[in-house]
Amino acid sequence: MDDNALAPKWFTDTEEGHSEGYVEYIRGLAADGADLAGEARFMDALLPPGSRVIDAGCGPGRVGAVLHQRGHRVVGVDVDPVLIAAAREDYPDVTWLVSDLVDLDLASFGETELFDGAVLAGNVLAFVAPETEVAALRGVGQHLVPGGRAVVGFQTERYSIDEFDAHLAAAGFALEHRFATWDLRPWHDEADFAVSVLIWA
Repeated sequence: MDDNALAPKWFTDTEEGHSEGYVEYIRGLAADGADLAGEARFMDALLPPGSRVIDAGCGPGRVGAVLHQRGHRVVGVDVDPVLIAAAREDYPDVTWLVSDLVDLDLASFGETELFDGAVLAGNVLAFVAPETEVAALRGVGQHLVPGGRAVVGFQTERYSIDEFDAHLAAAGFALEHRFATWDLRPWHDEADFAVSVLIWA
């Protein structure tokens, strides 16, 4: 499939050049030595060594690349071909695919084995098209082994916790843990960020 031919369902009303600018922003942070691996450390601690992991909404690949370096088998997915092209350029040893989470079908790319876990970092679900959150969560969940974990992080001002909890239940997930940050600070109702560990039925 031509990556650029994909008609995304994701909410993408950003200015022209936004994706290119984001790629350069992330590369700049990396060049400056910023810590961009917090989400990957979380997932690495959560999953057994050598797990199969979906980096869902992977962007230019910073999370999946670290998981790969730590010995996990990673498939990164994003609807934006510009971001996927950057991930392929910067981290060519990882599998990066252009696809929408809403109708995700990794078997069509040859990835027929189920995954142990998935990470949706960087406000992924806050950027999907309205009314597709359940479908996006289900699209990821259907690729997980029974009992597989998905970890979802987002700013609560972008996506309310009450909405998210309704959506995760409708998609077939159960909430296992919730934190206020990727470094495991306790959750509280006034937190401006949520990191939720979900279990697939």
